[in-house]
Amino acid sequence: MNGYFALTPQLVQKDLDALGKYKTADVDRLIRGYVKKNADASLLREHVLTQQQFHRIYFYVSLEQIKNVDGRMAFIHENLLFSDWWHTDELIGYVADLDFEAALKYATKYVKSEEPFVRRWGYVLFISRLGRGHAEQLLPLMKNDGHYYVQMGEAWLISELAVTEPESVHKWMATCGLDYKICGKAIQKICDSYRISQDWKEKFKALRAELKNNPEGK
Repeated sequence: MNGYFALTPQLVQKDLDALGKYKTADVDRLIRGYVKKNADASLLREHVLTQQQFHRIYFYVSLEQIKNVDGRMAFIHENLLFSDWWHTDELIGYVADLDFEAALKYATKYVKSEEPFVRRWGYVLFISRLGRGHAEQLLPLMKNDGHYYVQMGEAWLISELAVTEPESVHKWMATCGLDYKICGKAIQKICDSYRISQDWKEKFKALRAELKNNPEGK
C-alpha cells in the first residue's frame, strides 16, 4: 500500500506516548489522522503479535484505505495475526458486504486452523447482515472445540442465526451432538436477546435437559 509516509514502530510509539494515559477513542483519532495522510502501516506488521498497541492501528489504517470489500477481506486473509478475541471481533464490520459464498470458502478453512482466534474469526465474521438467512449453510461449520473463546464465537453465531431462523436453529440444535458448553452458551445468548420472542426462548430452554443428557453433547 503506497502512502505519503511510513508508520514506523518508533513513530507510532512516540505518538502513543504523547497521548499519555489514552483510551480507545484517542487511538481512533490518531488512526483517522494517519488515514487522512494516506499513511502506510505495513512496517507495523511484524510487531502486532508481540506489541498489541500496534494491532488496532495496523489493521484500521490499512483497511480504511481499501475501498472495496473483496480487497479488505483479502487483506485480512493475508494478515491473520490474531492473538486475542477483541481484535478478531473488531473486523466484522469490514466484511459485512462480502459475497456470502466467498466468505463461506474462507470460513471453511478458518474453522480448521490451529490458531484459536483464527477459528473464532471463521464464525464471528458472519455476525452481521452477511450471515442472515444462511443458517442451513453455516450451522454445519459448528464443531466441538476446547478453546473458550472459540466456543463463545460459535455460541454467538448460533444465537444470531436464531434471530431470523429460530425454527432451523432449534431443529438443528436438537440433534447436532455438540458439546453442551457450546449449545448451553448459545441458549443463554438466545434467552438474553431482545430480538427473539419469548415463545422461542421457552422452546430453546426446553432443550437444555435433553442436551445435557446427550452422551455426545457432554
